[in-house]
Amino acid sequence: MPPLARRNLFHDKIRLAVTLTGITFAVVLVVVELGLFLGFTTTTSGLIDHSQADLWVASRHIPYIEQGALFSERKLYQVRATPGVASAEKYIARFANWKRPDGGHESVQVVGFNTDQTMGGPWNIISGSVADLKTPDAILVDDLYWKKLGITHLGQVFEMNGYRARVVGTTHGIRSFTTSPYIFTTFKNAQNFTNLQEDQTQFILVRAQPDISLQQLQSNLQSRVHDVDILTTAQFSSMTRFYWMFTTGAGVAVLLAALLGLVVGIVVVTQTIYATTMDHLREYGTLKAIGAPNSYVYRVILQQAGMSAVLGYALGITVSLFVVHGAQQGGAAILLPWPMALLIFGLTLLMCAIAAAVSINKVTHLDPAMVFRG
Repeated sequence: MPPLARRNLFHDKIRLAVTLTGITFAVVLVVVELGLFLGFTTTTSGLIDHSQADLWVASRHIPYIEQGALFSERKLYQVRATPGVASAEKYIARFANWKRPDGGHESVQVVGFNTDQTMGGPWNIISGSVADLKTPDAILVDDLYWKKLGITHLGQVFEMNGYRARVVGTTHGIRSFTTSPYIFTTFKNAQNFTNLQEDQTQFILVRAQPDISLQQLQSNLQSRVHDVDILTTAQFSSMTRFYWMFTTGAGVAVLLAALLGLVVGIVVVTQTIYATTMDHLREYGTLKAIGAPNSYVYRVILQQAGMSAVLGYALGITVSLFVVHGAQQGGAAILLPWPMALLIFGLTLLMCAIAAAVSINKVTHLDPAMVFRG
């Protein structure tokens, strides 16, 4: 590495601080916005992705899981009679009214499933168990929403839509994309909590036999069960994510904010590296006058930008880790998987390379004769 690049970069400590601040700000903003986007997409389809079902039987043309309409449970028996179906269970994900101990009310989303099966149940259980839900009026609530709902301890009793509900267990990290927390319970309890008639359901979760393809089973079910959509878990998950991220515009707004952070970083770093280049024009002119090739001068500028990128990224990702950790206890999930961290490092290098290109363009047209002028 040419010592000149390092000397130029660290010569003016204030300018270096401004450069690193700009890069750090850009990195943190991009991490937060992309992390929010990834967190949103994961949260919107969380129930679907963790359902352990192969296929979903749902009402026609629903855009996302919260919009599932009711249909007769008679379709459950049609599904079970279809060749290739290993098991099928009724499933509910409907809103209800939760009464807090202080008299306040909160909207919750009741998730009802067959506790004798694994499909559609909660995950990341840290206290209690699915078996505990078999006791009367039992529910599981994520610890993230305990304060919101007024829960202080296990065994506490509440009221939902006029029915008694008792907290018997806790999950961790099961966020709802809406402001309504998920309440896991038996299908029978969910019918009561959501005022659902005995012979109705909202979804049917299907598990395929090992010797049949999902496409074949999907086709078989569609020909036998009418007035419903038969969706694979992947299809239903994609539909739900697409709706919330793009149809509502939420995802586009987050991505535009991330792009804005990148643009801000490019502007700040470009201005700083360009100013540094202008301050050392005579030195660059001298190098060219004594025969230094343009490639050497370009390498100096690029390595200045590269060092700035590495230092700024290190600071930015450190700050971002604290932000991501703090968000774990908040309502919005900010995710930072390692592939995204690598992507942002690449974006940081690209940002600084663009900044260096502006300075290189100035040096390219530099006349070495300027060194000998007064």
